[in-house]
Amino acid sequence: MSVLATGLLTSACTSTFSGDTIDYKSAGEKKGPNLAFPPDMTAMGGDKRYVVPDGGATLSGYSTAVQTKPTGKETVLPAVSGMKIERDGNRRWLVVSKPAKDLYPSVREFWQETGFILLTDSPETGIMETDWAENRAKIPQDIIRRTIGKVFDSLYSTGERDKFRTRLEVNSKGETEVYITHRGASEELTGTDKSQTVWANRPNDPELEAEFLARLMQRLGYTETAARASVGQKSTVAANAPSRLKKDKQPRLEFASNFDRAWREVGVGLDRSNFTVEDRDRSKGIYYVRFVNTNDLSPESKSFFSNLFSKTSADDLKKAKRYRVHVKDVEGNVTVTVQDEKGANELGETAVQILTLLDQQVGR
Repeated sequence: MSVLATGLLTSACTSTFSGDTIDYKSAGEKKGPNLAFPPDMTAMGGDKRYVVPDGGATLSGYSTAVQTKPTGKETVLPAVSGMKIERDGNRRWLVVSKPAKDLYPSVREFWQETGFILLTDSPETGIMETDWAENRAKIPQDIIRRTIGKVFDSLYSTGERDKFRTRLEVNSKGETEVYITHRGASEELTGTDKSQTVWANRPNDPELEAEFLARLMQRLGYTETAARASVGQKSTVAANAPSRLKKDKQPRLEFASNFDRAWREVGVGLDRSNFTVEDRDRSKGIYYVRFVNTNDLSPESKSFFSNLFSKTSADDLKKAKRYRVHVKDVEGNVTVTVQDEKGANELGETAVQILTLLDQQVGR
């Protein structure tokens, strides 16, 4: 049975998941360094630190753990003290009153226990990213598969792959914020006779992100009922921060929002667009990222299939340049611009590329 044929038999991803509807199997076989990068991503450095609370130091200057205590009794759910879900529109993230360096090992074990291989595992930056994996629970349990599936299970495929990035940040209160972002790919028919298949991006799934947040909460001590109730609570904010892309003399994103929301939206946008964030300085409103201009890539690396499941060449990795994504609030007007490594404004095509990728994610 072909990969795509079986994939077409599967049902669409729903907004509610349960224990028997998620069964991930990673495409890899062993742990290792991240060697597969889309055009806008390259390898992550290992000499950084978590975001610091208010102050002038950069992420890489953070050297001591922030010790905090729970701020009071849990009045909404009789669950674990010092852990809660925050929500802004369809954005959800976990807030834990625990130092990031102490929380990180538990989050790592959670992904490994769920069936994923971590290709990026960086305690120093607070970022981990899974390999592309398939949710085997989405394969129909027809009579043929029930009969021979145990022997020929590799013949069956959903035609879909998922990967997840987890980012731990320390906020101004000394709490650790945990963000989980999803990227998806699906196998699609191509060619004049529709006899070939290619892998293409599919939209991220906020509800799948929420499901894994709920499961992580259970891993950290919540009951299943309490975790799902917490994740399912409605947001007090109606929608995410909308943005407008301007491509004039100074390319920029304009936010109808405050700095805190814009900073969070840009961070999630960078995660979902698969940028490499090497450092970040909230006090200055700067994300330090690496980006590869697609015009600088070899023809082979421009292929989405090769970028999705194959190694990017060493020459292409060398073409990744450092940039600054600058979030600035001037009297309630929040703008996001791109700067070069030294802090000079980028005014050309690269700035538009980076901002366009962000605009496709933020406020969604």
